Amino acid sequence: MKAKIFEILRLLAGRAFVIGLVAIVTGCASTPERKPLPLDLTTQAHIPGIPDARLWGDEWPKFSLERFTTFTVADFRREYAGIYDGPHHYLAISGGGAEGAFGSGLLVGWTAAGTRPEFTMVTGISTGALTAPFAFLGSDYDDELEAVYTNISTEDIFKKRNAIGAVFADAMYDTKPLRSLLVKHFNADFIDAIARQHNRGRRLFIGTANLDAGRSVIWNIGAIAASDYPGKMALIHDVIQASAAIPVLFPPVVIPVEANGQPYDEMHVDGGTVSQVFVYPAAVDWKTITKKLKVHGKPKVYVIRNSFLDPDYRGVKRKVFAIASRTIDSLIRYQGIGDLYQIYALCVRDGNDFNLAYIPSNFTQEPSESFDPVYMRKLFDLGYGMARAGYPWMKDPPGFHTMPASTN
Repeated sequence: MKAKIFEILRLLAGRAFVIGLVAIVTGCASTPERKPLPLDLTTQAHIPGIPDARLWGDEWPKFSLERFTTFTVADFRREYAGIYDGPHHYLAISGGGAEGAFGSGLLVGWTAAGTRPEFTMVTGISTGALTAPFAFLGSDYDDELEAVYTNISTEDIFKKRNAIGAVFADAMYDTKPLRSLLVKHFNADFIDAIARQHNRGRRLFIGTANLDAGRSVIWNIGAIAASDYPGKMALIHDVIQASAAIPVLFPPVVIPVEANGQPYDEMHVDGGTVSQVFVYPAAVDWKTITKKLKVHGKPKVYVIRNSFLDPDYRGVKRKVFAIASRTIDSLIRYQGIGDLYQIYALCVRDGNDFNLAYIPSNFTQEPSESFDPVYMRKLFDLGYGMARAGYPWMKDPPGFHTMPASTN
């Protein structure tokens, strides 16, 4: 087949064009070799020196189970000094690309309202993975969070690859600009600040999808930050970049691991592949955790869905890309709604107080590019204004039709 293609190209454009094309394709197709884990070692892979660096998103890890069944009161007071014997507030931030500007505006407006709590735990996926570290460290980082979502454009996130070479590569776009953004903001001082909060007992989790295993992975960013692992900063950058690595469009992130004393690697992509938003795995007995930590009252769960949830009508052109785009949009929207139902069910089961925010359907601004700074500024201002006035958190996911909760 390749010989036929090149013969046609030779006949159409001549030898010089073919030689040039071969050079382009060869250069663009040089993706690094991998050493993926064998199937029987999938559950044994780990980050050297960080036993609690990550967990599967569908189970309660052994180390956590042992901790919450064997720790004494003194152990809990020492390990979780900042969250023991007090109220708990959990924040879950969803994916949504440029729509993450809404959630970041909401957080900054919440600070301005004077009612934003210190979050016991923060989780993030995709664009939420970029927001979550700022939210975790608190309002001192609001200016930086605002800048990330209002002072960037598409070229600050990705750039196009050669159209022909991209077919032979691992993605259509190059996300080196995003990596530069991560390196700039999540520097050594920032990572040290996360480590200090982790050592108080607070937790920061980022979700990715292990493409080899076809399972969700939850990364304990605080444990990585607090470790002595020499490559911890690069690993944190890898995880956040992987969480936003939309398959096919953005390159996957290959993360080195170890199993049976041998080096291997795993391929990770956008956490939104398996979940749009999460708080904790359904397999976790959260009542045991809150009881052991002597949590005051009901833990409050705040979910920021950086997306529209209401149905929207669009006349779809009878074209392949238009149909595919609309189909994917619909799949993501309903997957996100399903995730909200799961979180709500967990809140009911475990005695948590559910609170939901999402982009209202009366916001009708359209972006002019993937990351349009004008569009993102308006979304940021929308979230800011709603939170500044006292955000009307919804107490149920879409479909329950209850009244908004009183201002928190």
